[in-house]
Amino acid sequence: MTPRPGASVQVDSPTERRNPNTTDIDLVSTVDILRMIHAEDRTVPDAVAVALPRLAIAVDLAVAALQAGKRVHYVGAGTSGRLAVLDAAELVPTFNAPADWFVAHNAGGSRALKAAVEDAEDDEDAGAAEIRRYVSPGDFVLGLSASGRTPFVLGALATARSIGAGTALVANNPAASVDVDVLVTVDTGPEAIAGSTRMKAGTAQKLVLTAFSTAVMVRLGRTYSNLMVSMRATNAKLRGRTLRILREATGLAEPECSAALAEAGGDLKVALVHLLSGADPRRSADALAHTGGHVRQALRVLAG
Repeated sequence: MTPRPGASVQVDSPTERRNPNTTDIDLVSTVDILRMIHAEDRTVPDAVAVALPRLAIAVDLAVAALQAGKRVHYVGAGTSGRLAVLDAAELVPTFNAPADWFVAHNAGGSRALKAAVEDAEDDEDAGAAEIRRYVSPGDFVLGLSASGRTPFVLGALATARSIGAGTALVANNPAASVDVDVLVTVDTGPEAIAGSTRMKAGTAQKLVLTAFSTAVMVRLGRTYSNLMVSMRATNAKLRGRTLRILREATGLAEPECSAALAEAGGDLKVALVHLLSGADPRRSADALAHTGGHVRQALRVLAG
């Protein structure tokens, strides 16, 4: 018998269930379609908020790995994998993070970034092989899976644990049960369009990834206050932003900040410590090196 419209069919993950709030989405006006989608999207930040204590544990594990000279790996498939690639790529220009600090592994590889490679996510052995090739003991591996049961991701996480890497999984299924160091579940419930995890689940994963990686960068001293003092000035816009950040952080005029940047060889952090402490650029650079690039700690060192 064909289920009647709105009938509930039991499935393994809440992201696959039909959403009772949107069963008439194909009968309403365009603006009401958008209102239905927006109403569902508004529930995502609150779902993420519930998961923040668990996410904080993952952040601290990632920070410890990077401080020990190891790497952070993202593993995902489909939307999750694409979001992982995006987040990892943006950390280099934003925080001047070394290119190998965050490595994204997407089921199906680069081909899956532009086109769906649906069978790739079902290949548990491929996920395991990816980890064996790229991950070392002491690294930290963060998996992303809306259902919490994507074979590629689970194969990767199991192998990561077996070689001594730290592991975490971000899932949109509160019933997910995976052997990892940290399980971060974000219960976003049924999608506006059943099973379309590019919607609420994807939005939640984007929020989680952005918060995770930004928190890691903050803990590693890649910011001063809420300013991007570790960014790379690779174009005219960013060079202008570098000068603006220095002015905002110090309260000094443009000529003085420009001169400090020139003396520091364009290094924003060195110029900042120089201007805030009064120490010359060489001593400022030494203090930053001694404190692992933490501006506030460098200022305390120079203050003696």
